[in-house]
Amino acid sequence: MPDPTAAAPGTWTRPWLRNLRAHATAPKPASTAATVADAIDRVGLGPVEWACEVGHSMATRIIVEIPELGGGTEQFDTLRMGTESSTLRSLIWISGTAESFPAITDEALVGVREFVRRGVSLDRVLRGIRLGHAQMAKAFMAACRELVPAAERTDQMQTITDVLFDYIDDFSGEMAGEYISERDRWMASAAAARDEAVRQILNGDLTDTTDAHHVLGYDLTRHNIAATLWYEPTRNRSDTSELQTAAHQVLTRLGATHRLVVPVGAGRLWAWGSRREFDPTVSLDDARPAQHDIRIATGTPAFGIDGFRRSHHEAVATERTTRASTPGRDGWATTYADLAIPAMLTTDITTARDFVRRELGPLAAETTHAADLRSTLLSYFDEESSPLDAARRLHVSRNTVAYRVKRAGELLGYDITTRRYQLHTALILADRFGATVLHPTTTPSS
Repeated sequence: MPDPTAAAPGTWTRPWLRNLRAHATAPKPASTAATVADAIDRVGLGPVEWACEVGHSMATRIIVEIPELGGGTEQFDTLRMGTESSTLRSLIWISGTAESFPAITDEALVGVREFVRRGVSLDRVLRGIRLGHAQMAKAFMAACRELVPAAERTDQMQTITDVLFDYIDDFSGEMAGEYISERDRWMASAAAARDEAVRQILNGDLTDTTDAHHVLGYDLTRHNIAATLWYEPTRNRSDTSELQTAAHQVLTRLGATHRLVVPVGAGRLWAWGSRREFDPTVSLDDARPAQHDIRIATGTPAFGIDGFRRSHHEAVATERTTRASTPGRDGWATTYADLAIPAMLTTDITTARDFVRRELGPLAAETTHAADLRSTLLSYFDEESSPLDAARRLHVSRNTVAYRVKRAGELLGYDITTRRYQLHTALILADRFGATVLHPTTTPSS
């Protein structure tokens, strides 16, 4: 609809613009029928056909300079909608028939949405606008030299320069704002779809790899390795940018050629990497991030969508086990292969605690003496009941090991060889989880 505040059709502040004509057969308009009809009503058919020609040449020039804005007939037409409609709007501004029209057009907004979905960066969009502005200004100046008497030409050219500067300044600002808003909406929508797809895979509700690949943009038809990352000690912030960088670096170090990173809360994220085969000998010791408070837990590589799910559950279990362990016990990276047994045994930490206290009895006390007996007995079992090897491991004498093993058996009240498996398991849990599973009140006599 015409702007009610605009000058009436036919009231021109620069009437020479009425004489604008296309130099060849004007291309079919790319703008909406309503936009074209309104422009014809304001400035006439000839100037509108001229603007369509200029808009076409602008789009052609922009794609030559910035190929990613094109890509095919449909992409060219989308771009031309913006260049053509902005030329029409500029023409109306310069003519003085509707100077209060907003700079941005509905057709340009279609292009913004398209650019966001195609991943065209904002700086490329703004460069395209600058190129278009230069091409449009050149066309207006050429028309001015052709249609305006020499005595009036300088003033008219200055007016064109001033009006186009104001127009493009407004247009660029509005386009940038719309781009950012659309990108935020699109990213939120895409992130929501991605998060829902991940949730469905992990719950076993989504099993079609083609559908999952379409949403995630991640290849599920190969071997996958999952990881969880967090800050330790926990940071009081929601930013995960450093974790995302670390996730990409670690997965690349492991050999992943496809990566998926999903923030899942303040200072925590899940990640996956895939490739045809993973090398199990690759170590993360030399891949530690510069931020030394970043921690990572990984599952084991597994194939396909089921492997995507299984490796993730292993990574989560590894993280849980690491967090519950005695502080400082583990390095910055832990793997399920190393922690599988304590992870499985502590799925229910209350049950694990009851088991440790029941099996260790007085040895479950949080005292130095009980700790010495536990560490000695654990080393003794780990070294296949060899007092000599346990002594070497603990850097104590063989007699000390023998005494502590004998004393542990006396406190337990039974021959330790009769429940060796249960006792060894309880000692492993006590060694890893410390106060979490020990009994703070039980004190053995010396």
